[in-house]
Amino acid sequence: MSKNIGKEILSWIFTILLAFAIALFIRTYVFELVDVPTGSMMDTIHINDKFIVNKFIYRFEPVKRGDIVVFRFPDNPKVNFVKRVIGIGGDVIEIKDGKLIRNGKVVNEPYVKEPMKGNFGPYVVPPGHYFMLGDNRNESMDSRFWQHKYVSKDQILGKVVFRIWPPNRIGSMEGK
Repeated sequence: MSKNIGKEILSWIFTILLAFAIALFIRTYVFELVDVPTGSMMDTIHINDKFIVNKFIYRFEPVKRGDIVVFRFPDNPKVNFVKRVIGIGGDVIEIKDGKLIRNGKVVNEPYVKEPMKGNFGPYVVPPGHYFMLGDNRNESMDSRFWQHKYVSKDQILGKVVFRIWPPNRIGSMEGK
């Protein structure tokens, strides 16, 4: 009888360790839950919204302009930021009279909370790097203000794909 109890206990320990290992693998390489503690992405993302971040998507497709991504802050890699990709390697980014100009053309940005104040740039995005802006441009600490202006591909942790909180705003972030 005690032999059966020992086997049962070992079986439970193995099952728990296996579940823990699978969860750790998924969180590290596949999906992660994140929340947004600031208003820099308003009105697209509200303070304390919670999201699923796809951590493997950029192994199969390139980072695109307009993607909302989680990345390590270039000036302090211990801190993660959430911003929108505005420029990719080779792009020239300027902000004039409240408008975003990419490669000499004004960009339509329906997601921006209000017109930007100030003129910035031009910024030439290096190859393999990205220029990031928050949607709430006048309240966002983004590429315009960082010491290291550009985010490298290896600093990007994943793409924000699905809002899971609050319940009245649950849904896909594609096209936001």
